[in-house]
Amino acid sequence: MNMQQHKPITAKELEYLVDSMSNEDLLMKQCTAAAFSTQNQNVRSACLHMLDLHQQHYHTLMNTLQQHYQMAPTQPQQ
Repeated sequence: MNMQQHKPITAKELEYLVDSMSNEDLLMKQCTAAAFSTQNQNVRSACLHMLDLHQQHYHTLMNTLQQHYQMAPTQPQQ
């Protein structure tokens, strides 16, 4: 059985993941607002497509975070 071994993520990597998730969340909100504030169906369709892409990115980042959760230190590192 070939199980992929994950190394614990560093504090810097964790910070990057959290920042990236925050950015994707903001982009999802902006795409939603744009999609529902326009009367142009082409613009709405493009915004909804971008919303879907940002949701996929967010879920990928969340899954990565969850995969490494078990290896996260339970005490602050010195």
